[in-house]
Amino acid sequence: MTAKLSGVGVGLRASHQQQFISERPDVAWLEVHSENYFGDGPALTLLENIRANYPLSLHGVGLSLGSADELDMAHLDSLRNLVERVQPDLVSEHLCWGTVGKQHLNDLLPLPYSREALNLICARIDTVQEFLGRRILVENISSYLRWENEDFNEWDFVAELPKRTGCGLLLDVNNIYVSAMNHGYDAHAYLTAMPADSVDEIHLAGYEVQHGVLIDTHSRAVSEPVWQLYRDAIKQLGVKPTLIEWDTDIPPLAELLAEAATASKILEQEHACLV
Repeated sequence: MTAKLSGVGVGLRASHQQQFISERPDVAWLEVHSENYFGDGPALTLLENIRANYPLSLHGVGLSLGSADELDMAHLDSLRNLVERVQPDLVSEHLCWGTVGKQHLNDLLPLPYSREALNLICARIDTVQEFLGRRILVENISSYLRWENEDFNEWDFVAELPKRTGCGLLLDVNNIYVSAMNHGYDAHAYLTAMPADSVDEIHLAGYEVQHGVLIDTHSRAVSEPVWQLYRDAIKQLGVKPTLIEWDTDIPPLAELLAEAATASKILEQEHACLV
C-alpha cells in the first residue's frame, strides 16, 4: 500500500483525546502506538471516533522485530485485527529488539549491524508484510552504545532494508542527530545514504542531555539543530509526511500544534524551492 498521508501530524496522547473529538483541531493526521488499542474496549471505540475525522498511522513499539526469538504471532494477529478495523494509511515498527528468551525488556535496543543481523531482520520484515498483506515502514532508533566488529555502518544497513524487502522507511531525524552526536559520525552522511523513494514518513522529537550524552526522551520541543537537519532532509529526500512526537512531560495541545505549525512552514518553504 502506498502512503497517502501528507503534511504534518502529531502523536495522539490520552490527555488530548477529548479535544480531538470536541474541538477537531486543524492537524493533517494522527499517529498512535498500536499496542494501546489491541482488543476491544473503550480505548478502541474512542480511536474509531477520532479516526472518522483524521487520517491515521499505526506505530508499533512491541513487536521486537530484530529479536532472535521467534516472532510473536499473537502480537501480529492483534496488529492485523487493528489494521483491518481502523484502516490506517501507514503501519510502522522499529529497527530494534526488545525480547530475549521470551522476556520483554522495557527498551528499544540496537541491532549489531552485521550480515547475520541483516539477514534475520529482512526475513522477519518479509514475514510481517506477508502476514499483514501490506508494506510496513521501519524506523531507525537512537543508540548510546555500539557493537564491536560490525559489517556495516548504520545508514548502509538501514538502506539495505527496502532493497531486500520492499519495506518503507520511517526516518527519525531526531534519532539520527542524537546517535550522530553520541557516536561522532556525520548526520548528513546518513541522509545522503537514504533512498528517497523509500522514505514514507519522518519523525521529529526533542532530546535531553544527561552526563554529556544525548537521550531521545520525547519530552521536549524539537531543538534547533534537529530543525536544521530536518530542513536538510527535506532538501535531500523531498517533501515527506512528518510527525511531531511528544511522549513524556506532555504539554498542552496548543504547544504540540505550534511545533506542527513550524514543521508545516518548513515543508512549505522547501516545497516552494523544490518545484
